[in-house]
Amino acid sequence: MQIEELAIPQVKLLHTKRHEDERGYFYETYNQKRLSQLGIDVEFVQDNLSFSTKAPTVRGLHFQCPPFAQAKLVRVQYGAIYDVAVDLRQGSPTFGTHVGVTLSADNGQQLFVPVGFAHGFMTLEPRTVVAYKVSSHYAPALDGGLLWNDPDLGIEWPLSSANPILSEKDQLLPSLSEFENPFS
Repeated sequence: MQIEELAIPQVKLLHTKRHEDERGYFYETYNQKRLSQLGIDVEFVQDNLSFSTKAPTVRGLHFQCPPFAQAKLVRVQYGAIYDVAVDLRQGSPTFGTHVGVTLSADNGQQLFVPVGFAHGFMTLEPRTVVAYKVSSHYAPALDGGLLWNDPDLGIEWPLSSANPILSEKDQLLPSLSEFENPFS
């Protein structure tokens, strides 16, 4: 496993080594000891799975507030997504900026999103399955989010002109300038 630092250095792209033969492939999706050696020393406590029947479906931009804020380790089991992390840490030199990468079952890459970031993705293929680990259990009362297409964030979603499918909740999220920031 190798780690690539992105434009926001706390968000990391993980490249996994695949062992391929005529049967298909095998790769290690999670190794706590190896990640710790590479500087990601997070205890994950819950695994989540998201299935989206159609593309483009947008999920996010979500976060969970302290004291149960969540770091995430995201990968795609089937299909492909454009995955985004937005820095919400007050005082951070990259506050309000984002990084985005394409994760797919084919490329096998994973995205580490630390605490203090909003996270969301757009499916690029129908029937996409996304699996992710989180570092804190879900706390509905501390659930938060930002509007996926807030112009102040400047996210260039690849299929945004195709009328993405969103939940009602995600359509009503505030913009960056409207939300109360819990990440000091």
